[in-house]
Amino acid sequence: MGIVGIIILLGIAFLLSNNKKKIDYKLIGWGLGIQLSFALLILKSPIGKPIFSQMDKAITKMISFSDAGSDFLFRSFVPDVGFHVGLINFAFRALPTIIFFSSLMCVLYHFGIIQYIVKYIAKLMQKTMGTSGSETLSVSANIFVGQTEAPLMVKPFINNMTKSELMAVMTGGFATAAGGVLALYVMWLQDIPGIAGHLLAASVMSAPAALVIAKIIYPETEESDTLGDLNVDIKSNDANALDALGRGATDGLKLAANIAAMLVAFISFVAMVNYFLSFLSTSLEDIMGLFFKPLAYTMGVPWSEAEIMGTLMGKKLALTELIAYDDLRTYVLNGEISKRTAVIASYALCGFANFGSIGIQIGGLAIMAPSRRKELSLLAFKAMIGGALASWITACIAGLLV
Repeated sequence: MGIVGIIILLGIAFLLSNNKKKIDYKLIGWGLGIQLSFALLILKSPIGKPIFSQMDKAITKMISFSDAGSDFLFRSFVPDVGFHVGLINFAFRALPTIIFFSSLMCVLYHFGIIQYIVKYIAKLMQKTMGTSGSETLSVSANIFVGQTEAPLMVKPFINNMTKSELMAVMTGGFATAAGGVLALYVMWLQDIPGIAGHLLAASVMSAPAALVIAKIIYPETEESDTLGDLNVDIKSNDANALDALGRGATDGLKLAANIAAMLVAFISFVAMVNYFLSFLSTSLEDIMGLFFKPLAYTMGVPWSEAEIMGTLMGKKLALTELIAYDDLRTYVLNGEISKRTAVIASYALCGFANFGSIGIQIGGLAIMAPSRRKELSLLAFKAMIGGALASWITACIAGLLV
């Protein structure tokens, strides 16, 4: 069913296209080919599978290092009975992990490691798909950093980007997730075997998918300033590694506080909506589950579990992936879905494609290019839908291979 899902999702993107005659089908073919190649390399190849397994272990080990810092500060607050005891362990175990990973990413960026990997991936996609240097670099950076941080790598070019390039940059931001929150998802979903590797694979695979969807929805009709190679020297602004570590901790603290606030707001909102819907003998989960159930089925999820999958997809889109992943964790712990469905769901939910992120993207990009605010606002909704479609295509491919 995964192939059917891919066709349907590409069809939805085609219906949203502003210029169907200008769609570059060669680009689409190359993009899907790269995505499938990434998936086969990571999940099935004799070379990739051991690397995938080691990456999963490495990420899990990195998360365990954050416990040293949180134990030092919060040991007396955290019961020694595991992560799943609720709010206390979430506040004092999960959120500090975000701070640690944010610092780690900043240190890696300071030494140029992130930039090296990003440039390599960007060059591969640019040479094969024919996309511009700036949009490809930004989308590739989204594999490791957030939707407002990745465009900083191409900040000098944003003001003169074509509308198609802006769509690609925004779609890439919605289709992937940052390193800090990926660590949080791993903690939440630690009962799913190999989840760290799967979530990293989801971000890598969604990068070419984001370019494919963006170029279907808004094909290139203008001349880009960065159509050839983009020779840009991306350096860290930190004085040294300690400065990078400190800045990362500060940024991570802001992100952790933002996540905690969002969870309080959205969970409370869902409870309020469900209260009013209870008078109609239904709930938000029931409505979303039924609406997305057919699409979830085409991803390779059994029909008996498709409604649960549909609920997760709807919550991710309407609210935030944080709520959806938390619900996924509950379904896994209660044995309500199979491990295979849980893995497919982890791919489908990986990304920032939700209504709340629209304002974040517009605000972040408008600071870099104030003159493009109106265009960013006009493109944002379609870019968000495009990001969701890209994540779901990734889930379809995962469903074919897991």
